[in-house]
Amino acid sequence: MPNSPPTHDQQSAGGDESSDGSHETGSLEAVAPSLAPTIRKTGFWVAIVLPFLYLPVLANGLSSSRVTTIFLVLLGINLIALYIGHAHRR
Repeated sequence: MPNSPPTHDQQSAGGDESSDGSHETGSLEAVAPSLAPTIRKTGFWVAIVLPFLYLPVLANGLSSSRVTTIFLVLLGINLIALYIGHAHRR
């Protein structure tokens, strides 16, 4: 079948930059090459541990604007940590 289009497995094995995640890790390495592994590791672990801080906030409820702001800030930090740390150990 020489004229058939490549399968998904063949496309992934073909070295396509978008399939191996190398384009996702390049920008941090370009900015801070010596610190990139440490930053990614920290982001990874912050993304794992940070949701435990949600528990006391949510247990008390989001009754005031201050508590709601704290929750939204924690959520934003968690999303940033997820983005930074998602390529840890890839």
